[in-house]
Amino acid sequence: MLKKNILIVDDQADNLRLLDLILTKSGYKVRKALNGKTAINTVKITSPDLILLDIKMPEMNGYEVCQFLKADENTKDIPIIFISALNDVLDKVKAFKVGGLDYITKPFQEEEVIARVENQLTIRWQKKQLEKEIEQRQKTEERLRFYLHAVSHDLRNPVIGLTMILNNLLESPTITEKSLNISLSRSILEQMKNSCDRQLKLINLLVETQQYSLWEMSLKCEPINLYSLTQEIITEWLPILEENQAILINNISPDCPLIKADPHQIWRVYENLLSNAIKYNTTGLEITLNAEIIENKLINQPSMMRCLVSDNGVGMNIEQAKNLFTPYYRGENTQRDIGLGLGLYLCHQIIQAHGGTIEVITQPQKGTQFCFTLPLSN
Repeated sequence: MLKKNILIVDDQADNLRLLDLILTKSGYKVRKALNGKTAINTVKITSPDLILLDIKMPEMNGYEVCQFLKADENTKDIPIIFISALNDVLDKVKAFKVGGLDYITKPFQEEEVIARVENQLTIRWQKKQLEKEIEQRQKTEERLRFYLHAVSHDLRNPVIGLTMILNNLLESPTITEKSLNISLSRSILEQMKNSCDRQLKLINLLVETQQYSLWEMSLKCEPINLYSLTQEIITEWLPILEENQAILINNISPDCPLIKADPHQIWRVYENLLSNAIKYNTTGLEITLNAEIIENKLINQPSMMRCLVSDNGVGMNIEQAKNLFTPYYRGENTQRDIGLGLGLYLCHQIIQAHGGTIEVITQPQKGTQFCFTLPLSN
């Protein structure tokens, strides 16, 4: 353990010299103060690891100095050992009541001074280590809790889509209690399969926890045709769109340049934006997808694709909009199940991991537009 910085406070110069000699010989860095006010100012400049504090001093005694330091958030955790010629039980009790951790009586015994100093420094070091371990555990638990929420949040959409398909099939007039006669088109089977594949991928993310964390998202980027990706999303979302009488228009060009991104994560972005648009608006909503190239004039900086998801819904005010990308923030303009409030935060994390940005443009009764950027493929 590294030797620490100790402040000695005593109005007697002989005591300061003796304690300085004892502690310096043992390798400690020592600072000295002849009165309480000087000690407080010294502590404010550089916080010591431990204070040896005399009780009987003029103007401001040791008890008062200790109370002052313990009342300050910045100095309350500094261990204090009282030193005094007093050897009365009541003096010791008062010393502990005001926040002292130990007590050394004069005349000083070198072995006792070193033993008590090292004991308090060891206790403080152990306390700091325990606090670090607790803090790290709390961060780990928070990451795990967020991770579980994020995966369960994104599992909802493919499950809802598949449930709607199955409900429609069960309501078919060809199904009775005694017989099951269903004719499925290939497109419906493909939708069901794709929905199951999406669920499996999300479950794999949960199992392979190293693939994702709150601050360090792992991406598997590849060249992607944004039009093809969004068309696949639209196909899977048809049951949900029809259920909510919403129209989705894809204005992205089939010939648009390829982007370099993780298709699974970008799917999550579009899915969360579509889900929010439907969730916070009434039936009959119109949603439009667009994309355009943004030329980057900076040297060695890639050009980006600017992606737009716009709707003609109720919009929102500035106060609501500024909190949208905050985790667990949930809007107020819906009577539906509003979930955990993680969708837009996840979008922000995903786009940021790709080196892009995401923003919202909205006004009450004038719809909402989400804009995010993604790098073009070389």
